[in-house]
Amino acid sequence: MRVTARLSLAALLTSGLLLSGCAGTTPAPEETGDARPAQGDSAFTLYSGRDEALIQPLIDQFEQETGIEVEVRYGNTAELGALLLEEGDATPADVFLSQDAGALGALSQDGLFAALPADIAEAVPAGFTSTDATWVGVTGRARVVVYDGERFDAADLPDTIDEYVTEEWAGRLGVAPSNASFQSFVTALRVLEGEDAATTWVDDLAAGSPQVFENNRAILAAADQGVLDAGLINHYYWYAAAAEAGAENMRAQLKFLTAGDAGSIVNVTGAGILSGAADDADALEFLRFLVSEAAQTYFVEQTFEYPLLPGIDAPEGLPSIESLVNPDLDLSDLDDLAATQQLLTDAGLI
Repeated sequence: MRVTARLSLAALLTSGLLLSGCAGTTPAPEETGDARPAQGDSAFTLYSGRDEALIQPLIDQFEQETGIEVEVRYGNTAELGALLLEEGDATPADVFLSQDAGALGALSQDGLFAALPADIAEAVPAGFTSTDATWVGVTGRARVVVYDGERFDAADLPDTIDEYVTEEWAGRLGVAPSNASFQSFVTALRVLEGEDAATTWVDDLAAGSPQVFENNRAILAAADQGVLDAGLINHYYWYAAAAEAGAENMRAQLKFLTAGDAGSIVNVTGAGILSGAADDADALEFLRFLVSEAAQTYFVEQTFEYPLLPGIDAPEGLPSIESLVNPDLDLSDLDDLAATQQLLTDAGLI
């Protein structure tokens, strides 16, 4: 293990994301020692960086179908990533479920994940999963612009992310800098356009006094209430709200930016097995379940995310995932969260 790198990343993750209120309080480290249940005992421990309201019904279904008990610890993705780095080999976690590829890549780079069996690692197409079989993509989520549909038409709004940090948009754009998805977008900007361009974009954003929110839901709500012109979110928040309220009743609307633009990347949720649980049959069964037809259908119908398992249709009304993917972006390259968080910290955004 690279102790220095681990501590540095953990410090940045923790300090940068204590401001985030999207998933409760910061997890506290476990007691020293391996608290992991015995392998094959019909139980395992899951650290979930995805919201309990979204994931627990699926976990309940898994438990009912398999008889395997899942002990879940919920928290913000980056906070849990920092906790895993701090706990190291002593972690009680068997599986980490992340809301974005960046956190998975950072943990994989630090050697915390075990290699997955081929039937799991190759269940979803290349480009939506790790290149070294250390984690598997579960769902896709597109970055979009949400806007006040009573004040603007989609055609009135800029088509590229660079155009939202101009003087014209000062004070009008909503962002959630402490959110993992926003940070992965900035990391993608660094990968696609280079460090100088990304630094310029972040500095211009900060100089324009953006409206800062805790999470995507708050940005969506502000646009839907007519108090925010536009904001950067993941697509599925709007679709979930529209399913509940009726699309015809949504003041907020979505704009997909130009395909290939860093502001329109398709990120993934995903999961990995911690190295100490490499042979845990129960943990592996859960990962198989996540990429099964049943679970992928659940995500389509309940969370409105893109399924990654071939043969499962995306939620109605979404553009095809193939039309949005940037072929120049390897999601495995979104692992340098520490540098992104430092960039946002230097700009005063977190």
